[in-house]
Amino acid sequence: MILLVLLASILILVVTIYQYDEQTKDYNIQRFERKEAIAKQIIDLELTNKTTYAVNTENLDKIFKERIYEISSINKLNIAIYDLNGNLLKSSIASAFEKIDVMPLSEEIIKELAQNSNHRILKNLEVEDKSYQTSYSYISDAKYKRIGILELQFTQDNSEIEHELREFMYRLSLVYILMFLIAIALAFFLSSYITRSIKTISDKMQQTRLNEQNEKIILNKASSEIEVLVDAYNNMIDQLEESAVKLAKSEREQAWREMAKQVAHEIKNPLTPMRLTVQSFERKFNAEDPKIKEKLKEYSQTLIQQIDVMSSIASAFSDFAKMPSQKKEKIEVIDVVKLALDIFNEKAIKYIAKEEELYAFLDKTQLIRIVTNLVKNALQATEKEENPLVEVEVLSENENVKIIVSDNGKGISEEVKELIFEPKFTTKSSGMGLGLGIIKNIIEVYGGSISFTSKEGVGTTFTVILPME
Repeated sequence: MILLVLLASILILVVTIYQYDEQTKDYNIQRFERKEAIAKQIIDLELTNKTTYAVNTENLDKIFKERIYEISSINKLNIAIYDLNGNLLKSSIASAFEKIDVMPLSEEIIKELAQNSNHRILKNLEVEDKSYQTSYSYISDAKYKRIGILELQFTQDNSEIEHELREFMYRLSLVYILMFLIAIALAFFLSSYITRSIKTISDKMQQTRLNEQNEKIILNKASSEIEVLVDAYNNMIDQLEESAVKLAKSEREQAWREMAKQVAHEIKNPLTPMRLTVQSFERKFNAEDPKIKEKLKEYSQTLIQQIDVMSSIASAFSDFAKMPSQKKEKIEVIDVVKLALDIFNEKAIKYIAKEEELYAFLDKTQLIRIVTNLVKNALQATEKEENPLVEVEVLSENENVKIIVSDNGKGISEEVKELIFEPKFTTKSSGMGLGLGIIKNIIEVYGGSISFTSKEGVGTTFTVILPME
């Protein structure tokens, strides 16, 4: 809006100046033509009625000897009379208002005048910042015989018009400045009114989340366009909530289906050797066999071992299903982590403690579970490495305990990085893929976080951050 007002003001000023200039030129031409017509009428009258001299070229200077000054004074024109060859016969220069050197007519002017159909030519001349209009025409006798050339010269004085133009431009500029200020004020209030509503919509959009309760936008006063946008946003929120409900339901159903598949798969694994063991026992059973007790004990141990596997499966799923209970106490983290690492007794493990002592309010058992799970995964990832290395680093950072477990193993591919904390996901040939999911739940209950970086063929680094209190 401001730019349009500014451009319009500039264009109007330019057009106004151009129009004034054109009007001034037209006015000067018309004024000169009127003066020229009057001067010619007086000269013709002098030649036909008043002179006693014979009307010819030789007597022109005598006819207008004194009369030329009167005509020049009345019409405010410089008058010069030439013969047909361009030689000066008489001029009003002596008493003219503007003193200009009168020279013989050039051959170009004489030739142009002769070839012009109207037998009149008009010239504009600029001398020392002054503008002159000059016309050339023939002087004829009563029988229309050409006896001389008449030069009429008019000095253009545009000072008054230019003064009026300056006054008009000054007043017009004041009006434009006022309009410009009004446009700025209107643009400011209008943009504030529009952007206030748009900012409200923008803030709401930034706060929109799929898994959260989103508020609708309510505006008391808004333009029709903004109301259409608000209605579209509110409809989107309704659809988003419906989609979120459907998605959550679908995810729960999908999770239960996947969990059911995983449970069924894990239970089938020990059932197969149990079935084979029972069938073998039934087929080979001989009550009179002297080694029957040893064989029965062997069969029993096999069945008990598979039953223990099934029991561990049930315990693992039970642990995952319930939120780990916390027993916060003040513990010395450096020693607890060292105790967790002593279980492995592996030369590949390197423990780095940045501080001698580090106290935090945590559950000791859960902290050991976190460390052992991460270290176990790291050791399994480095099984095929010639020089396996697992580094465990503990330090404090911004009132938090930071535990970093890194290895030089095979790494995690890009395709499965997003699934690494899924409860059913595992990249190992054995196991149920619940370890990382369980410790992630433990860490998040503390208000902490777990993240990782990995590159295939280089290794993986897990970072755990737990609040000290």
